[in-house]
Amino acid sequence: MGERLLPEWHHQDAVQLTWPGPDSDWAPLLERIEATLEAMVVAIARYQSVLISVPDPATRTHLERRFTSLGVAASRLRLVVAAADDTWARDHAPIAVERDGRVMLLDYVFTGWGGKFAAERDNTLTRRLVEAGVYACPVISHDLVLEGGAIETDGEGTLLTTEACLLNPNRNPALDRDAMEARLRDDLGISRVLWLANGHLEGDDTDSHVDTLARFCDPATIAYVRCDDQADPHFPALAAMEAELRALRRIDGEPYRLIPLPWPRPCFDPVDGHRLPATYANFLIINGAVLVPVYGDAADTRALAALAEAFPGRDIVPIDCLSVIRQHGSLHCLTMQLPQGSLAE
Repeated sequence: MGERLLPEWHHQDAVQLTWPGPDSDWAPLLERIEATLEAMVVAIARYQSVLISVPDPATRTHLERRFTSLGVAASRLRLVVAAADDTWARDHAPIAVERDGRVMLLDYVFTGWGGKFAAERDNTLTRRLVEAGVYACPVISHDLVLEGGAIETDGEGTLLTTEACLLNPNRNPALDRDAMEARLRDDLGISRVLWLANGHLEGDDTDSHVDTLARFCDPATIAYVRCDDQADPHFPALAAMEAELRALRRIDGEPYRLIPLPWPRPCFDPVDGHRLPATYANFLIINGAVLVPVYGDAADTRALAALAEAFPGRDIVPIDCLSVIRQHGSLHCLTMQLPQGSLAE
């Protein structure tokens, strides 16, 4: 009996989101991030359901009315009161595997990316949703620190990740590379791990989550961030990452089909001027579509075209994420897909 880590393109019941409260780091930008989340919900609900944890009953009532006014069918929306520290569902929501044809959700430890931020409520959110009867499948707790944004899979036993995150001593200091690979094999059914030693984005709090850098689009295709500006401080590390990707091989020994994603012009925080982690790799695959972060940049159009090439037959839906990067994440970071068989009716 073994597990299989499900790829993002596996058929989904819903996408899980965490709505910000007025006491979160989003307070100065609350209206802006809520507008972005509303746009995401409206887009996702055209294809499948959305599960949203909300901070309090008043927010639930407000959102029920708001989404009704936006034309979202009540059958496509589930709102559950469960307060959190922040909105990054990718990293505090459960990770789905399949065991003997049945979906299971794995609840890992979340520490605010190695203790950088408060995460106590985030870390217990999955258990509270279990108590609320949200999930239709078993949910198993694990003592490993692991975030969904740190791992990518082809659904066939290969996992893509970065050394900077999974081997960072601020996560699981007792585990070296071999021990981490053994744990991933036991928990997720992984047969091999492809490690990236290079690649980072300024303003990223996650220690180089792979979902900001390189993503499986299907078992043979990887879309990745390419910096074409030699004067940009990102250029050396991303060029080295590109070389690593070119050297990777599929299980059958063939090279991956690589789709470079364009480099947007630098985005800076309007308050203190620090650089923000704008990336087109932070897209979300859902049933029949791909939601793509855009930044009001000339490169947006090229990014949408590149991902249309990567995902033939799926709608490509742009979502303005300029407000999202103000808190150092982007579209994919806000979401977690729940595969078919995981959401209770």
